[in-house]
Amino acid sequence: MIRVLVTDDEPLIRAGIRMILSSAEDIEVVAEAGNGREAVELARTRHIDVALLDIQMPVMDGLTALAELGRVAPRVHVLILTTFGERQNVLRALSGGSAGFILKDSAPAELLRAVRAAAVGEAYLSPGATRHVVDSLASGGTAHREERARRRLEKLTDREREVLALLGEGLSNADAGRRIHMSEATVKTYVSRILAKLECENRVQAALLARDAGLGV
Repeated sequence: MIRVLVTDDEPLIRAGIRMILSSAEDIEVVAEAGNGREAVELARTRHIDVALLDIQMPVMDGLTALAELGRVAPRVHVLILTTFGERQNVLRALSGGSAGFILKDSAPAELLRAVRAAAVGEAYLSPGATRHVVDSLASGGTAHREERARRRLEKLTDREREVLALLGEGLSNADAGRRIHMSEATVKTYVSRILAKLECENRVQAALLARDAGLGV
């Protein structure tokens, strides 16, 4: 079972997330918190696999809690729950070790996928969140950055560049597969290969590189 901690200062939001997660046979909500401080204490004292953290909370916000969890409970994989954060919040979460972002208005199936991915140590970025992040961080790119990105992409095959362009649009593996008539599993293999070739840690970094190079615009 994947043991999950749900953290949000709004009880109705927590209840909705708990209902969705409890519908899965392999996921169990074992704790809830109304702020980051409570979440850190629960993760420190209980067996938690995945912690869902809202960004905006009283007492201790999600990003501060993320940093604290990295110190006191590094075994816990953290997913940031958001309606979309500002640029510095995104950068702090990615650099702070977050397993990814999930938008609060995401479909229930996407939330389940995100939790399962995080539980096995995979990065998960909501397609909607990815698009917003890419657009925010890639805005105002320079010609020098574009040229440098294009040089890095030279090591990719034409098919890999095609898949990378879809990452730049913020598409999920399933949506990308439907776009280019490829199975989701095959797209996942291509994504792993692309990340390795480009030396990117996650698909957001790859998507940013794609946008810098003019792909997926």
